[in-house]
Amino acid sequence: GFLSFFSAPIVGALSDVFGRKVFLLLAVIFTSSPIPLLIFNKWWYFIMISVSGVFAVTFSVSFAYVADVTEEQKLSFAYGLLSATFAASLVISPALGSFLSQTYSDNLVAVLASAIVLMDIIFILVAVPESLPAKLRPGSCDAKISWEQTDPFSALRKVGKDKTILMLCTTVFLSFLPEAGQFSCFFVYLRLVMGFSAEDVVLFIAVVGLLCLFAQTVILQMLMMTLGSKNTIMVGIFFELLQLSCYGFFSQRWIMWAAGWFLSMCSITYPAISAFASTSTEVENQGVAQGMITGMRGLCNGLGPAIFGFIFYLSDVDLNKEAYLKPFEAQTGEASNFTGVSNPELVPGPPFVLGACLVMIALLVTAFIPESQPFINSEHSSTYQQTSAPLTTTTSDSCLHYQKPFL
Repeated sequence: GFLSFFSAPIVGALSDVFGRKVFLLLAVIFTSSPIPLLIFNKWWYFIMISVSGVFAVTFSVSFAYVADVTEEQKLSFAYGLLSATFAASLVISPALGSFLSQTYSDNLVAVLASAIVLMDIIFILVAVPESLPAKLRPGSCDAKISWEQTDPFSALRKVGKDKTILMLCTTVFLSFLPEAGQFSCFFVYLRLVMGFSAEDVVLFIAVVGLLCLFAQTVILQMLMMTLGSKNTIMVGIFFELLQLSCYGFFSQRWIMWAAGWFLSMCSITYPAISAFASTSTEVENQGVAQGMITGMRGLCNGLGPAIFGFIFYLSDVDLNKEAYLKPFEAQTGEASNFTGVSNPELVPGPPFVLGACLVMIALLVTAFIPESQPFINSEHSSTYQQTSAPLTTTTSDSCLHYQKPFL
């Protein structure tokens, strides 16, 4: 998580100069490289998945790619479609992996995942064109790279100077921290604390995934057209607040299922934030801006699970099944109904309550975000205006400055 936090702005800045395709390829290779190690050595898998955080920037490069080829009016839908494909993978992969693991072996799951990664790499090499205009790549005067731009601490200083991007990153941190924490333990929590069976968990993932597909395409587009980016972000955060409150204060199974709909609705937050950041960013800085947001998500991916696990520990909630089932069964010879919660009537899920508090602050921060404004790179004068007009050129200092191309 920390590696991603520092590397994402660097990779994003480099993609603004050298193109998206090469860094998309690197992101897929390094993010997926630990998977084959699941078969051979678990410790090397742990080490590699930690190091792979340096290139855990698939979303930032992909979103910058989309910004290169999409007109502003359709940007939110494009981002929603990109996020929906991730939701689609959540629908397919857990059920498929669980089935193959139970029917054959865990090794087959790792082999199949590795084969899919290889197909993905080949697809990028063969079928994905470069989106960055040729005149903005090395060889033109617009492609001069500044080491200040690729310095993560310099990038963070620039964030501090731009109120809009700073507040967006703060919103991402406060809203994604509990999301990252809950996804690290949520499905185990449903099984061991809420009494869901393995089949119930798989069905829950599938239902929520399908709802996410619908929310990130149809509902997101409707909200962006009627409410705008900022208000859409607030709607997504509000639903996250409701979802975390349900898991924090209630333990009824029907509420767990109902909160799944809130969970799918809050999935619109990140694509709405990315769309807002894109419309506030110059064309030559799309990668670094998206990298800052992705870096903040990476930081949350590192901190969220640790914080949630620590609060579960302080609350006497043990998510290790054997830790609290075996002693009981050894003494009584009966199956245990222990929920693993010290005071389940009061607060069944303490970490979710903390997450709800953080999300409430995120909602307040979002309310004060100024409307879309240019994100200025100190190395460039702003010659870019976001329009839905076709690709055009203007001449300045004998260099070509391109307006945003679109499909």
